Amino acid sequence: MKLLHTFTTSALVAVVPAFGFAQDTTAPTTDIPSVVLEQTTQAFIDSLKGSTPINQLPYDEARQVLIDTQTKGDVAMPDADVKEMMLNVGPTGEVKVYSVRPAGTEGETLPGVVYYHGGGWVLGNFTTHERLMRDLATQANAAMVFVEYSPAPEQQHPVQLDQDYDVLKYVAENAAEFGIDPNQLAIAGDSVGGQMVAVTAVRAKTDGPALDSMVLFYPVTTADLTSHSYELFADGPWLSKASMEWFWEAYLPEGTDSSDPMISPLNYSGEELANLPPALVITDANDVLRDEGEAFASKLTLAGVKMRIPVHPAGHSDNIRPPKPVYPAALV
Repeated sequence: MKLLHTFTTSALVAVVPAFGFAQDTTAPTTDIPSVVLEQTTQAFIDSLKGSTPINQLPYDEARQVLIDTQTKGDVAMPDADVKEMMLNVGPTGEVKVYSVRPAGTEGETLPGVVYYHGGGWVLGNFTTHERLMRDLATQANAAMVFVEYSPAPEQQHPVQLDQDYDVLKYVAENAAEFGIDPNQLAIAGDSVGGQMVAVTAVRAKTDGPALDSMVLFYPVTTADLTSHSYELFADGPWLSKASMEWFWEAYLPEGTDSSDPMISPLNYSGEELANLPPALVITDANDVLRDEGEAFASKLTLAGVKMRIPVHPAGHSDNIRPPKPVYPAALV
């Protein structure tokens, strides 16, 4: 729980500072009449006008678009010690991970966070999330372990979930290798990474390892795309309904029952969610995923899980986009 308090502060610093405020709430934010963005984030959205929607590109081109967006300009990153590793775990035989620690902490034992990245199961890698990993490591004084799971559609459900869990188990069993205190081990993730956090936490409750806490940034929690926020923000401002449909199609094998809680964790029962570790759920006000994230947080609360749920006035993934020079408030 101590790690969650520290990581909560760090996560909010990484996500919210440019917007100036966040509100704590346990009720769905269904009364926002229109898209309200901080002006530099709006400038970023405006810069996308006329570009080909991500869901209309070949997968490799779509991946490169996100990489280019994340590496555009001269973006300062906090000093950190970064190490690439290949772990012989998971259904494909190996998974690449990155250890990210505050600079100069080699030999120290730190709280650990295993991180699952967003990008619709299709996009994203360490390059797209490096700034965020460095920010969280330095601000929380924690050892981050970033999981570069296999992308869809080259690999489909449940391969990514199995890789995520197997990496977590390896880190817990080999904590000294990462300089991590196994008694202060958390999991975190953004967007579809939030789905991975939810599913992994339920699995870890039964099969171990014990988790200190979990953090879900604007999580995907259901394959049902009919929520009010999906109606409000079907065309963006950033993540669109069409893109989410494209992501789901890439991720799920044909004929899969998408109501399975391992796919749609919002469908877990209260009993299955009970006794999960304390959670921080951060949602974006102007996001198709807003309502399902808040609904999942409410369900955790009803199950007795200790909860925090800030909402900030942003669009999807604003905490991972680079802050300078083009859109200084649009942080990833």
